[in-house]
Amino acid sequence: MSAPTITVTRADAEDFLYQEAMLLDEWHLDAWLALFEEGGTFEVPTTDYKGWDRTGGGFFVLDDWDLLNARVKRLKSRKAHAENPHSRTHRMISNVRLIQGAGGIEIKANFVINRFRDLTHHTYVGRYHHDVVQNEEGELKFVHRRAYLEHELLEHGARLSFIL
Repeated sequence: MSAPTITVTRADAEDFLYQEAMLLDEWHLDAWLALFEEGGTFEVPTTDYKGWDRTGGGFFVLDDWDLLNARVKRLKSRKAHAENPHSRTHRMISNVRLIQGAGGIEIKANFVINRFRDLTHHTYVGRYHHDVVQNEEGELKFVHRRAYLEHELLEHGARLSFIL
């Protein structure tokens, strides 16, 4: 007996990314963390990223599973001064592409995140490259989540303490 064929549509990928954006904008960090497969990773390379591996270059965020859990715990506490009270954000996701192959499922998309805090507004523009799996319940889960900023530099006062 062969394993059932897994079929993920672009609409499934879009719904997954839209759900993630809503969870982050509404600061439901535990529910956001539940979108990850246990052992998942999260990274945001620096704006001078040139395709280096995880050990050879700069990253704003380079979280393994333990660091990802610690980040969520810290952001929910009063000890995260950069996010207490937390930022108000508005995420827009576009140009969602789904690549399914022998190597797994990859979702690529563009994003614009508007962040409001301390009477300031910053806009973050970039692209997502996510490796995902579909669990037995049919839910998509992040295995490796990457957010690439397209900025040449970050504005003075711009923070990445909120989760991209």
